[in-house]
Amino acid sequence: MMLRFALLCALICAHAAAWAHKASDSYLVVDAKGAAVSVQWDIALRDIDFALGLDGDGNGEITWGELRARRSNLEAWALSNLDLERGGTCKLQLADLQVDEHTDGGYAVLHIAGTCPESAGELGLGYRLLFDMDNLHRGLLRVTVDGTTHTTVLSPTSGVMRWGPQAVSRLAQFQHYLVEGVWHIWIGFDHILFLVSLLLPAVLFHSVNRWRGAHSFADAGREVLWVVTSFTAAHSITLSLAALGWVSLPSRVVESAIALSVVLAAANNLWPVVVHRRWLVAFSFGLIHGFGFASVLAELGLPSDALVLSLIGFNLGVEAGQLAIVAAFLPAAYWLRNTPLYQRGIFVGGSVLTMLVALVWLMERALDFKLISP
Repeated sequence: MMLRFALLCALICAHAAAWAHKASDSYLVVDAKGAAVSVQWDIALRDIDFALGLDGDGNGEITWGELRARRSNLEAWALSNLDLERGGTCKLQLADLQVDEHTDGGYAVLHIAGTCPESAGELGLGYRLLFDMDNLHRGLLRVTVDGTTHTTVLSPTSGVMRWGPQAVSRLAQFQHYLVEGVWHIWIGFDHILFLVSLLLPAVLFHSVNRWRGAHSFADAGREVLWVVTSFTAAHSITLSLAALGWVSLPSRVVESAIALSVVLAAANNLWPVVVHRRWLVAFSFGLIHGFGFASVLAELGLPSDALVLSLIGFNLGVEAGQLAIVAAFLPAAYWLRNTPLYQRGIFVGGSVLTMLVALVWLMERALDFKLISP
């Protein structure tokens, strides 16, 4: 049994580097002025390596020389997965190639220039990057058509999207950011693990140095309500402050603190220190998680003409995503709360594995190195 557990822990840690960051995204900024179009496209080096095999010497690190040597392959691959139309197909070519750092690692920055057949009318965009290999990949898009800016997230179901120079309604912007809030809590693995670490003991109570099943579903529900409400209130405060530009923290500090919050929340399940007021833990660390959400929102961009409305929509979306997780978790956890499967396997085993994964994240983020190469 101990050998099996050790092997399971090793497997979890081996995949921790892949979980340590948000799901695969690229960042696409398109500016169409008449017939001329310019594009900045940030694509994660790990995604390019996955698709093209950049790491020529197999040492787990991608150098500028390795990227530059594959420039023509990168250009062909990227442009084969992006279509722009305005009165017909726009001709695109790679004008410059650079490297930049995002919160989740290195990115290739492709500067693309193009010319469209027409200088007026709608701009159409088709995006297919990595969808054939990773259907969770998303493209975060900000497109400006003759001075009017639109933002959206491109998914495998997006198809060809079209925008004109007319402004988008505020209701449409609110709905868009509502959906984005739901999506980004679901792909934020560190946020989910922190929340789940706090939810695991919600169907239990601590008495005489051990955890026991909660007496009623109402007791468990109240505990969950306190935890989720506190977490939501806290991250909404700092998300708003950061998104409005009033408070800013270094990304490495924020990402490291988020990983630490997961470690401490999971450890508290194994060696209880805070038992009766875990909503305080949720609120305290929720303030840090808000800065993490803000980094995603900053990449997506907030429309200046509906900034507050879009921010509210994103916050409500995050809350809706959390409630969906709670709705799926709580009934099953309450039903299993008195079984060895839950108390030993899910609660103890899940907390141990969560803590191990979060420790890997913490070391990678705080020390800026890869403990385990993906």
